[in-house]
Amino acid sequence: MVFRLKLRWLLTLAVSCALLPGVATAKEKLLWLIRDLPPFTIFEGPEQGQGVLDRMLPLLIAQMPEYEHSIVRVNRARGIQMLQEPSFTCDPTLLWTPERAKYAYFSSPTMATLSSGLLVRNEDQALIEPYLQGDSVDLKRLLTQSTLKLGIVAERSYSASVDKLLRQLPDSAFNRHYGTEATASLLQMQQLGRLQLVLGYWPELRYLLNQQGADTHSYRFYPIQSVQPYQLMHVACSDTPLGREAIGHIDKLLPALRRDTLPDLYARWLDPEQREAYMQRAAELADDQAYATP
Repeated sequence: MVFRLKLRWLLTLAVSCALLPGVATAKEKLLWLIRDLPPFTIFEGPEQGQGVLDRMLPLLIAQMPEYEHSIVRVNRARGIQMLQEPSFTCDPTLLWTPERAKYAYFSSPTMATLSSGLLVRNEDQALIEPYLQGDSVDLKRLLTQSTLKLGIVAERSYSASVDKLLRQLPDSAFNRHYGTEATASLLQMQQLGRLQLVLGYWPELRYLLNQQGADTHSYRFYPIQSVQPYQLMHVACSDTPLGREAIGHIDKLLPALRRDTLPDLYARWLDPEQREAYMQRAAELADDQAYATP
């Protein structure tokens, strides 16, 4: 009889504790991976915290109260490594590629962004003129028929189509850079004349050049031949049950964000002449069917 009373008391105590506000079931901890990637994230300077993702991520987090959120700063190589681990990790600015789809689970696209291209100083334009077709550059022919090297960030994707092109080229065609400020370092090498070609995204390159005090009018940015002018950004999580569950929630939040919020956040970082064309295209891509995941 005493044992039964003691057991009943213990069960009552356990239930009461579970109902107390401070003893709630622990939430799953979601790690958000971010890196210094203007105009998406800006870690320092006068526009710190004003990037597209700086303003988008809090909107997502506020609508996902079932998780405990933690933001971790990483470089691209470390971020990819963490996504491959069996953890609850998400990257809010990832391009879809067939390789990444093997270990990461992707949301529907968050927004359309301008595609990558080739940055060249005005004084070096004569080096690439034989490889131009209109306003775009035949990058494969340039790197196979010249001794010029292309500066790229290690482990970074420049879109599935550009990545496929780069894989067809010998390793000797590249100057790969690692680290949290890899693109900025490549631009400094270019300014010093140690590197003629840098692959990147114009809004990011323009921002970094301004930060370095360089005159952006001293550079020319060339689209890559046969590459679409826009690409789609995604949120991607580790391909685990928790990661898939989070993406399911995120996919419900994205339609309103990409229709009403994200195009304006991104367009403010574009050249004035690019903004109108971008906003028109972004409105077309706001159609859910146009945003089908690859």
